[in-house]
Amino acid sequence: MAGSQKAIMLPPGLSFAALSDKAWEFAGKATLPKYYFDFKKELKNVVKNQSAYTPAVSMVLGLAESLQGIRKEGLQTIFARHAKLAKATREAMLAIGLKLYAPRAYSDAVTAVLAPPGVDAEKVVKVLRDKHNLTIAGGQDQAKGKIFRIAHMGYVDKFDILIAVAAVEMTLKELGYAVEIGKGVRAAMEVLV
Repeated sequence: MAGSQKAIMLPPGLSFAALSDKAWEFAGKATLPKYYFDFKKELKNVVKNQSAYTPAVSMVLGLAESLQGIRKEGLQTIFARHAKLAKATREAMLAIGLKLYAPRAYSDAVTAVLAPPGVDAEKVVKVLRDKHNLTIAGGQDQAKGKIFRIAHMGYVDKFDILIAVAAVEMTLKELGYAVEIGKGVRAAMEVLV
């Protein structure tokens, strides 16, 4: 299972499922109520080049464009780009004195950052969105209010990261954290140049 927002460079709205032969056997025998997960019904329509339900046509067209772009850039190049953007983001956050949420288990998809002492991570997310028109994610469950997350997967380039880092620096300063403006941006640029 996968979603269109997971590295396919699309907004949320499409889901993908692949079934093994064994799973197809179970789908044929399943008696539980189902609607969207009626794989037998969907397969009958796929054979006719149709879908069982009204498709999100704009998302499907966007998917075709995204897949074309992925083929053109190449998976290894995309993976390398994500790794470089992730490294730049991590170095930027460390340069401005912040700590990573999982310093030994980081991701090339998103950088999770601990908010500095005395700063609510949810306020960081809110100020970025409402004042600086930049969307990042906050923490969930036990990390809510403690971390914020900067994504660098998908349709993201070096200037997106530099803008995000600059906006985080400005936001932290506005929230009372002693940050040297430009220090994180410089650290990110050193990785990206």
